[in-house]
Amino acid sequence: MPDALTLHLVQLDSQWEDKAANFARVRDLIARAMPAPGGLIILPEMFATGFSDRLAATLEPLDGPVTAFLRDIASRTRCAVVGGLVTPAPDGRGFNQALAIAPDGSALARYSKTHPFALGGEDSVHAPGGPPVIFEWGGLKISPLICYDLRFPETARSALALGAEAVIYIASWPVRRQDHWITLLQARAIENQAYVIGVNRCGNDPRHSHGGRSLIADPHGVVIADAGAQERVITARVEPALVREWRAQFPAAREYLALQP
Repeated sequence: MPDALTLHLVQLDSQWEDKAANFARVRDLIARAMPAPGGLIILPEMFATGFSDRLAATLEPLDGPVTAFLRDIASRTRCAVVGGLVTPAPDGRGFNQALAIAPDGSALARYSKTHPFALGGEDSVHAPGGPPVIFEWGGLKISPLICYDLRFPETARSALALGAEAVIYIASWPVRRQDHWITLLQARAIENQAYVIGVNRCGNDPRHSHGGRSLIADPHGVVIADAGAQERVITARVEPALVREWRAQFPAAREYLALQP
């Protein structure tokens, strides 16, 4: 089992409803980062279009252009890749999803956002999904969640119950609530004794300014990597043993799980 997993957080200034431009920019950023095989590359929520509510611009089939792009990146880098996209829901809306792809092109996990952002009208175009799912990469059990899910601690707790040792939040989080973003990421790490990885977009769209601040909090809530506000890729190594050792020493997560039906 590997003793560490290298994470590459791609903090992208997504161009509005322009998949081709965003694909090209992601390729360039990843090429500059030069990830070694075996790592995990993580892209923001709806990275290919920005957080648009126009299904005509965002919705695509399960095997559409974003999926093909993620497969290509995974194949070229020999890393696993997580990225956000929108696929059809049965009721005519879309699912806001996080898709994890292995280097061989297989799907490691597909998660649909449990909590659409109703205040912004997301629930009118994206159906609620869930529950959380788990995939394993680099010796770490990982649950991908999405943006507004961060405000609901029970969603991360559900991931913990499945065995999650790391939780990813891909996001389009606005700068005016940036303090909430940072505080809640650290809180989810502390209460679940897990790595928490937040990958946010930066730059502006027609509705919001986004402050970036993609970061990794360790199982003690300590921020070990922070992307700041600009478009960039940050790289950091995480150690699965740190999660297991801390949970063994301080049994809060274990005691929580013991109380569940």
